[in-house]
Amino acid sequence: LDLIEPQAEIDALAARLMRRLPSDASQLQKLRMLNHYFYRELGFGGNVNDYYDPDNSYLHRVIRTRRGIPISLAVVYMELAQQIGLNVRGISFPGHFLMKLSVQTGDIILDPFNGASLSREELEERLAPYAEQQVYAADMPLAAHLQPAEPREILARMLRNLKSLFVEYQRWPRLLGVQKRLVILLPDEITERRDRGLAYANLECPQAALRDLESYLSERPYAADAEALRSKLPELREASRKLN
Repeated sequence: LDLIEPQAEIDALAARLMRRLPSDASQLQKLRMLNHYFYRELGFGGNVNDYYDPDNSYLHRVIRTRRGIPISLAVVYMELAQQIGLNVRGISFPGHFLMKLSVQTGDIILDPFNGASLSREELEERLAPYAEQQVYAADMPLAAHLQPAEPREILARMLRNLKSLFVEYQRWPRLLGVQKRLVILLPDEITERRDRGLAYANLECPQAALRDLESYLSERPYAADAEALRSKLPELREASRKLN
């Protein structure tokens, strides 16, 4: 997920593009050239054939295969953009990560999947299902969903994408690795500590599971899932005693 390993390759890709840019290139010229370079020449794009492959979230794999999901493609794209002087920001839009470039005439909203710019009507159409499901308040203005995301938010969203996949595929060791990172990244999110405890429980690590689940229950004794979690504690305590 970090950029340390693939950074050298990203730097090389950016250097190739920099050599082509006119010294007086405008923001829009740079954007057009970056789009052509990223999607046409380099061949980056959405992995439509295997969208839920966890590799779509690992940047070194995305750079190698040129395939990813919106958020991972956006991270690579935004890094290239920064190196050529374009302040492209990520947007944690519901259901589909987007990018934004602010220019004198307004904001350009881009779909990282293919580089297409999106109109207000298209954005409202994408948002409508989430308002109908009451995931977000129906009266929340569109602009509220187009605020730039901080790096911590972007990383958390990437980790949570992986989390949902590893839960679905029951890949408990890999899930635990993701959960550990989420707890470090979001220390005030007590639910992430709970989920780390559940990952430990699935890996038959009862002592670590007990620490996290008891910590969660002490802070959220009346949570909706509190009784279900309390029912797990006797078995975990018994397993823990057998280890001592």
